[in-house]
Amino acid sequence: MLKIQHSRLSRRERQILEVLFRRERATAAEVRADLADPPSYSSVRALLSTMERKGQVRHEADGPRYVYLPVQARRHAGREALRNLVKTFFEGAPERAAAALLDESDLRALPEETLERLEQEIAKARIAKEKS
Repeated sequence: MLKIQHSRLSRRERQILEVLFRRERATAAEVRADLADPPSYSSVRALLSTMERKGQVRHEADGPRYVYLPVQARRHAGREALRNLVKTFFEGAPERAAAALLDESDLRALPEETLERLEQEIAKARIAKEKS
């Protein structure tokens, strides 16, 4: 599977991917309708074409029009983007990113269920580490 390099996505490309993730599939006109301060229809088509060449989206013919779909699932693309974010802003240290997300002021607002889910994920990571 191709890796989408999120650090190489322009702002508009990220917005277009967000539309496609939300809709799952969309024509250029539908993408344009969902963009804030949308560029011209021709610009959206050109961006989609560029994104297709980069391996970020693909299209299917639906009669005379193209319907665009993201190449990667949202979850997978999100993980790639998060890895890049951790590498860029937290020196590659996931614990620093987690600490930033869980600073003291935010902890008071977290529901108990969220803290339990985080504890479960940490426990799974420990088990996986022990197995490897």
